[in-house]
Amino acid sequence: MSEKSCSFQSEKELRDGQVDSVSAGNSPPYDKDNSALLAFRGIHISDLKNHSVLRSLTTEANGWATGVVSPEVLRAQEEWEAVNSIQPETGNQTSSDQPGQLISFSEALQHFQTVDLSSFKKRIQPTIRRTGLAALRHCLFGPPKLHQGLREERDLVLTIAQCGLDSQDPVHGRVLQTIYKKLTGSKFDCALQGDHWEDLGFQGANPATDLRGAGFLALLHLLYLVMDSKTLLMAQEIFHLSHHHIQQFPFCLMSVNITRIAIQALREECLSRECNRQQKVIPVVNSFYAATFLHLAHVWRTQQKTILDSGFVLKDLEVLAKKSPRRLLKTLEIYLAGVSKAQTLLGAQKCCEAPAPHSKDLTFTGVCDLPPPSSEGTWLV
Repeated sequence: MSEKSCSFQSEKELRDGQVDSVSAGNSPPYDKDNSALLAFRGIHISDLKNHSVLRSLTTEANGWATGVVSPEVLRAQEEWEAVNSIQPETGNQTSSDQPGQLISFSEALQHFQTVDLSSFKKRIQPTIRRTGLAALRHCLFGPPKLHQGLREERDLVLTIAQCGLDSQDPVHGRVLQTIYKKLTGSKFDCALQGDHWEDLGFQGANPATDLRGAGFLALLHLLYLVMDSKTLLMAQEIFHLSHHHIQQFPFCLMSVNITRIAIQALREECLSRECNRQQKVIPVVNSFYAATFLHLAHVWRTQQKTILDSGFVLKDLEVLAKKSPRRLLKTLEIYLAGVSKAQTLLGAQKCCEAPAPHSKDLTFTGVCDLPPPSSEGTWLV
């Protein structure tokens, strides 16, 4: 047999046999004559992908792969690439602060005090407009008007409620990151959009879509709740209850609704008496928000509420909050005093490994753990 005929037969055998071997993950031998390269002669480039040749060539940087890439290796590579891709989505603008740094409530508030909010301020209605008998009744029997010197601070609160979430603003991104980390215990940044926000109780992957009616004030309230050491315990307890297998509810969405109640109470001058007494507006609104959330959690737990009851619970909560704001604030004071005392006792007993005792009001029990209601009990339905 001639040399040309032998060469043709060898090439045909390589093309028919060894290419299949390569496509199955068995790399051809490599020698000084580069005879394995003949295996690819005559194969169209589009067929290389079908035979997994390109993937085999890229598995090792220095030469041929020694065998089939195991699924474990591929999975580990995907997980590593996923870790590298976890970055906060703040658009094209990046923060000048240290990445991953938490932001305090006062720092976030200062941001809104320094930026131009004139376009948003034009939209606010500081008070409810009343006419006729309603105006006369409010004047005679309603709460006192807010002091003149506090109205600018009130208008700032209502203006922030008109601002939306801007993913291009680094401060907005840091607020979201801080809320996520404090509630979940994560030490890593997360994307500003994604399914992980649904775990916190937003309706979708983009938190901005759930802020209607409360604006960025809803996020500031959540930030206030998680950045104070005493209210953080309350936030974590309520967050834990929101994930109960029967009593679950969307935590952040419920918080937004409570912020709306606080906005309405402020506009209807239900908080004016307390604001005048303390000569402050923002701290009163923050405490009122926290107190209202605390009361909702207490009702939700003790009256065995589920997500089907949420509309009725929020309606009754709004009536109570506007009618008796001082009562709610007093309940919050008692709760925070109890938390402070528990933390002090825990600090004095550092050698003990027992967990910190929870407040009596927030020792959440599931529906299945509660005693069955008596026939004389009164329940919201």
